[in-house]
Amino acid sequence: MKPRTRLKDLVELVRAPAALSVPGDVIAGAAAANRLGARTAGLAGASVLLYWAGMAANDWADREIDAKERPERPIPSGRVAPNTALGLAAGLTVAAVFAAGFTGGRRALKVAVPLAGAVWAYDLGPKKPGLMAACRALNVLLGANERPSMAVWPAATVFAHTYTVTVLSQFEVDGASPRLPSRTLAGTALIAAAAGGTPAAGALAGWYALRYGRPQLDAVRNPDAEHIRRAVGAGIVNLPALQGALTARAGAPVLGVTVAALSELARRLVRKVAAT
Repeated sequence: MKPRTRLKDLVELVRAPAALSVPGDVIAGAAAANRLGARTAGLAGASVLLYWAGMAANDWADREIDAKERPERPIPSGRVAPNTALGLAAGLTVAAVFAAGFTGGRRALKVAVPLAGAVWAYDLGPKKPGLMAACRALNVLLGANERPSMAVWPAATVFAHTYTVTVLSQFEVDGASPRLPSRTLAGTALIAAAAGGTPAAGALAGWYALRYGRPQLDAVRNPDAEHIRRAVGAGIVNLPALQGALTARAGAPVLGVTVAALSELARRLVRKVAAT
């Protein structure tokens, strides 16, 4: 008799705490487009649902690979059935698109539907860093809603950050050469510089650069799988600091600090549930 799937197993499947890195995308986009409001919360909630959907779909698609490389994950360990993961991913996707449409109307759907398609394309196809980065950029534009052109800068900045994290994640199992984390570290410095512009934004961007940069520097010195995984985890949980900098740069420093504080909460929670 197969063991019953517990809520804890589903939390691990969708990397629930890592979703704290998601609302800041929408908030940064809304701040840049001067569209902060009640609608922003609804769109942020939709983006969280879609993130969880993507995590479940990713593990369903990679279940055979994970059986060899990460047998402790929920599906290969037998704690979550493949059909359960697929059904959860599909249900969360539908819920996310519905929530986006209900909150932001047709304009939000014009971003949410392609975003959902991009998430599934990444999960089911080749894991291209550019496609994952595009998902995050679209998430920022979702927050801008009626004024996506005004959120191009934060979308491009989040795109660049996500690209560095995704490139690193491809070497979590086997490790890499020092050249890879050296390049992503240089990219992180440029990204932090791009997120500054005001005293508050500069301080938050520095926080982001320190928290994400230090593990990458450790990986330069010792680029084995463990250090690469730590760098990837740092890139995920410290993204809110970058989002907070972008929000502050757009003229909402208090909200920016609040968004950045999610990094600390995420950092504590991923000690119990892995972010990668």
